[in-house]
Parts: sequence; structure tokens; C-alpha cells
Amino acid sequence: MHPSVSSTLASENWPFSLEWLPKPAYMVGGAVRDAILGRSSEYLDLDFVIPSDAVKVARAIARHYKAGFVLLDPKRRIARVVFAHATADFAQQEGVSLETDLHRRDFTINAIAYNPHTQEIIDPLQGYADLQQAIVRMVSPANLEDDPLRLMRAYRQAAQLGFTIEPATQATIRSLASHISKVAAERVRVEIGYLLANAQGTPWITSAWEDGLLAPFFKNATRESLIKLAAVDKTATLLAQNWQQLGAQLQESVRDTIKTTWLGIAKLACLVNPNPELAEMELQQLTYSRAEIRGVTTSLKLFPQFKASNMSLREQCFLFRDADIMFPATALLAMAFDYLVEATSGDKLLHTYAPLINRYLNPDDLVAHPIPLVSGKEIIIALDIPASPIIGKLLAEISVAQAEGKVATVEDAIAYARQLLESLE
Repeated sequence: MHPSVSSTLASENWPFSLEWLPKPAYMVGGAVRDAILGRSSEYLDLDFVIPSDAVKVARAIARHYKAGFVLLDPKRRIARVVFAHATADFAQQEGVSLETDLHRRDFTINAIAYNPHTQEIIDPLQGYADLQQAIVRMVSPANLEDDPLRLMRAYRQAAQLGFTIEPATQATIRSLASHISKVAAERVRVEIGYLLANAQGTPWITSAWEDGLLAPFFKNATRESLIKLAAVDKTATLLAQNWQQLGAQLQESVRDTIKTTWLGIAKLACLVNPNPELAEMELQQLTYSRAEIRGVTTSLKLFPQFKASNMSLREQCFLFRDADIMFPATALLAMAFDYLVEATSGDKLLHTYAPLINRYLNPDDLVAHPIPLVSGKEIIIALDIPASPIIGKLLAEISVAQAEGKVATVEDAIAYARQLLESLE
């Protein structure tokens, strides 16, 4: 029935020996589901259910293999062992039997267990059949109500797996939607992050909004917001087709420690208040990082400037300076909104934005990527003036003059700074 599961989940692929697991022990959750679907990942994410001493088993494995150990939930006795290329969670069995434990899970496709000692599949809720039909089906309404984050997780799993949500399950989610407000904002943020990152995520974000799950967290999201979100997806594809480098940058993470991509930032900007200051407050409440908040607010603040026709070199210099690494997300947002508001064709859109994008992608372009002729310290010494905010203003003006061809040497830059300073006095 499951010919490939045993080989995919074989203990030879684990970062620890099967001998460390007591009998019985069961692998559950995403690893089993993905093995049945034939989905593989370089990073192993394993979940085990053990009838007793789950934390003790995890601690012993971590100690023996010199791996990281985290006690995730002392009350429910869940522990995590972190290896270089894998994570293994060990949970105490809930209830008197494995079947009882599986009946407490969120969806049938996640309620399939595998016994690595016997290579046996345990599937009391017919999750395998739902996998074959590509359906996300609840185990029970009570299970969704017990942890309302599961309401949002249904949409995330549908997006990631390319599944549909079974109608009775979606109807139950709608009826329980008000319970989502009980969930901590950071937990919802993670689920939204998965949806924003997924190529199939936008239709499911739309469904989640229609079913009442977004309103408690994204109070400013409207039908128009979701239309903008879809426009960002279409425009991102258009950009990637014409400028591969820009397309690749949109898929880069905001920071090494943050999973959100610049494409995700542009999408997130569609869901919040269009006023950058109000958007900042909104995102802070949702526990987004400072880097993510800065990405969204900068994009919202600057994207209208991209529409300006016949921008002077000076205006372009300041636009590139202010956008900095957020240029890809900001340009994408501007193009997507133009696509909607002006009903602009793809070719016209590309023609309008090409000059700025080509500048940005050219590392030798002094307008987009100025090479400082002098430092602030050199200005202070040469002009014999104290450190103050005016130094930054002088450096910015020198950069513009350099782009305009007015200065080309250190001497030119200092003379220009002196001239500017005298005009201010």
C-alpha cells in the first residue's frame, strides 16, 4: 500500500540510530505525510511519539550525539534534538493509545503514524485516502477549537501541498473564525509568512480573509488589498522574466536570520495601512522584526516617487539612497499598483520602469551606486568644522554633484563642500 514509505523513512537516513528508540515508538506528522507524497527535503524534520519517557529519550540522544537539546513543552513532555541537518521532536503519547493520540491531531493527512521497528503504517483516520485525493480534512471541529491556529494552518498546508480544503472543514473554519483572536500574534505571523512565501499562497490568503481569519490581525486588509496582492504576484513574474537578477533578489531573505523575502515584503505592504507610520504600529503589534518593518514602511513611503516622469538626476540619487537594499520590493510595489490603477500593459510598464531598474542593476552607475569621494571625517578635518547633521547633508550633495559630473576628485569634493557651507552661513 505504501511501497516507498519504508525506504524514505528508513532509520539509515536519520541522524541517530534506531536503537535509541524504545519499542514501540512512532514517527508521525509531516515526515510521514511527505514520504507518502514522495516529497523530499535536504533538511530532515522528524516527529516521534513515544508512550513514555519521551524527554528522557531525547536528552539521551542529544547527549550521545553532542546535539542541541530544547525542552519545548515541559507540561506535555515534548523535547527537540537539533542536529546539523535535521531536527527531531519527541513527544509523550497523548492518551492511552497511539490511536487516541492520532485522533487529537489537526488534519487526517497529519494523523498517519509509521512504526520504524516494524515498518508498519497506522492510519485510523484514512489520511492516506485524503492524500491521494489532495484534500485537507479536519479530524474533528473540537480539535480545531482546541488550538485555533489550526484554522489558519489549513490554508497554509493547502498552499504548500497544492491541496484543496474539504468543504465541511472550510465551513467549520468559518464558524470558528472568531477563535483565531485567541492566538498569539507571533504564531499567526509565522503562518502568514508561509503563505506570503508560497507561489500558491495568494489565493489561500484571499480565502482566509473571506473566511474571517485575517481581520483580527490585519484590520486594514480589504478586497482591494487582495487584488493588489495578486497584482504583486503577476508583476514579480514579469520582472523576473525581463530582469533575472532582480527576480533573484526578490527571492532573497531580508536578513540571514529572517525567512521573509523582499517579495514577501512587497506582499505584506498590500495587507497593512497604506500610511507608513500607521503600518509601522500595525506591524509592531504583529511582532515583525525591525528589518521587516523598515522594508514595508520604506516601500510604502517611496513607491509613489517611482511614478514621477522625467525625474532629475538629483531626484534619482535621493530615491536610490533612500530605497537602498529595499529597491527591488519598492519597484515591484510601484509597478504592481501602476498595473492596477493605470491598467498599464506589461510592455508599457517595463518601458516606464526600465531606466531606474537598469541603473540599479548596473554596479558602476554612480547615480544608483555612488562611490564616496570623501568621508565625513575628511570633511570635518578639511573644513575645520565640528561633527553635526550637516556633515551628512554635505556628503549627500557631493554625491549628487558627482552623479551630475560637477565633481570628480577629492579636491573637487572638498571645494564643493566649502562652497555649500559658505552658502548656508
